[in-house]
Amino acid sequence: MQTATVTRTSKETEITVTILPEDGSTQISTGIGFFDHMLTALSVHSGIPMQIHAKGDLHVDAHHTVEDTGIVLGQALAAALGDKSGILRYGSAYIPMDESLAFCALDICNRPFLVFDAEFTNAMIGTYDSCLTEEFLRAFAVQAGITLHVRVLYGKNDHHKTEAAYKALAHALRIAVSPGTAGEVFSTKGRLG
Repeated sequence: MQTATVTRTSKETEITVTILPEDGSTQISTGIGFFDHMLTALSVHSGIPMQIHAKGDLHVDAHHTVEDTGIVLGQALAAALGDKSGILRYGSAYIPMDESLAFCALDICNRPFLVFDAEFTNAMIGTYDSCLTEEFLRAFAVQAGITLHVRVLYGKNDHHKTEAAYKALAHALRIAVSPGTAGEVFSTKGRLG
């Protein structure tokens, strides 16, 4: 994995994401407290240091900021992984968070797809819309070229369910980006996609 920085500016958001595999520092600032908490967990638990700075039209709602952050983070991860050679490619993890349990399986394969299965009781977690977890994951998976399956198996507290899902993604990513055979793409086809 190499250092990568991606910036995206639109009339709705201005976002910069830097992946710093050698630096080790994580800095997250999106203006959405719970989302910052989730992105910090994603960075720390995946072992992928990230600096994410986002400004968005939060006077409208959090949708553009969350989705566009997923877009830019996916692009930055894709750039950091380059041709995706030398990584294990696949990863999966079950993560408990108190009464909640989430599962994630993924394939870094240049064939983006999202399967998301979770139900939330409340519309909001702080200033974060519960439905935006799926929007973030879809944007991230498409831009990173990941086949991504995330399922919250059970739980009662929406904070716990969401955090378990983000941490399951993080631990699955940690495995998938781990070193495999140096210089080789992990595929019987000899290429991804």
